[in-house]
Amino acid sequence: MKNLIIEDDFWSIFPNAKIGAVVCHSIDNFIKNKEQYEEMLLEAENEALNYLQDTVLSNNEVIKVWRESFKKFKTKKGARSSIEALLKRVYNGNHIGTINPLVDIYNSISLKYALPCGGEDIDKIVGDIRLTKALGNEEFIPLGRDENSPPYEGEIVYKDNNGAICRCLNWRESVRTMLTESTKNALLCIELTDEKRLKILESALMDLAKLVEDNLGGKCTVSILDINNRRILID
Repeated sequence: MKNLIIEDDFWSIFPNAKIGAVVCHSIDNFIKNKEQYEEMLLEAENEALNYLQDTVLSNNEVIKVWRESFKKFKTKKGARSSIEALLKRVYNGNHIGTINPLVDIYNSISLKYALPCGGEDIDKIVGDIRLTKALGNEEFIPLGRDENSPPYEGEIVYKDNNGAICRCLNWRESVRTMLTESTKNALLCIELTDEKRLKILESALMDLAKLVEDNLGGKCTVSILDINNRRILID
């Protein structure tokens, strides 16, 4: 049995945060209709532009809140929330390419609701997933690279018994646990540090779960973790 556990080290920095989780079991993530997901992403890109009313990207609230959040723990220079990276690409007129259905679905939800979202293949996880401060010695090989790039001591990471699986919350994903077409069971997380947007988080989670079930089959379970509810079963 595997769990998602959010440790005291995280809550000491973000006591009012909410971590939304969608646990997906027995999905079929093979690409059958690429055009369908291209269309889904394009529609989400158009909706995302509504969040960017200020021409200075960092002045837009959905980006500003994460800039402030990232100042509260040790980060690699230039590290930005995954939602800022997506919104910046859309603002600059660069379309979000398709990767595989599950990633395309969560990217579309991330854009539609302007919230950072990421995912892990549960079957590749060793032990529990813990959201916590890094010790600084965790093994981490990011997507697109083949050398170890461990997190800083004190950096907020998702990790399992074999090392870090995502650095700076959802900033940088590990190749070891990434979602692929072969993924059958997945954990998708949506992060919130802005309490004012709790209802938006709830809507995003329900929308995400429905899109996965409607398009990929299987069964999804939705949870929201907070300082009083720090653990859920994922397998």
